[in-house]
Amino acid sequence: MTKEKKHTIILGIDPGTRITGYGLISTDHHSFEALDYGCIRPPAKLPLSDRYLAIFESIDHILDSYPVDAVTIENQFVSRNAQSALKLGMAKGVAMLAASKRRIPIFEYAPKQAKLSVVGSGSASKEQVQKMVQALLNLPEPPHPEDAADALALAICHINHSSAAALIRN
Repeated sequence: MTKEKKHTIILGIDPGTRITGYGLISTDHHSFEALDYGCIRPPAKLPLSDRYLAIFESIDHILDSYPVDAVTIENQFVSRNAQSALKLGMAKGVAMLAASKRRIPIFEYAPKQAKLSVVGSGSASKEQVQKMVQALLNLPEPPHPEDAADALALAICHINHSSAAALIRN
C-alpha cells in the first residue's frame, strides 16, 4: 500500500520579457502556504533571445528546487500591439517548455479569473490582489512586486478550481 501524498505544490507564473513573476504554494486542499515567490528580471540590455533563455533557466532552476505538481500560467490577451503580444507569448512559451520537459501539467487562467478567485472581482486592482494574497497566505506584508502577487494569485486560483472540481466529482 502506498502512502497518499498530503500536499500539492503549485507554481504560478506571470510571464513577461522584462519581469516574470513566480509564486510557489503548498496546499493540502484545505489551506495553503507560500513556499517562495519573486521575480525573474533578465537584464533589459540583453537581446530578446538571451532574455528568453534567462527566463527558461530560472524557471528550470525553480522546478529543480521544488517537487512541483502543477504549473499555472497567465493566459494573456494583448490586442493593442501585436509585437508586444508576440514577445509576451514567447516568454509564456519558454516558461511552459520548462514545465513540459518534466511532464508537469500546465493550466492557464485569464487575469480576470485569478482576480475573481482571490478578490471576488474580475476587475480588482493590483493593490487589491496584493492585499488579498497577503491575507490568504498570512504573509507579513503584501507580496512585491505585483508580478509576484499575480503569480501567487494564479496558483491560488488553480487550487480553488481544483478543489471545486474535486467536490463536484465527489
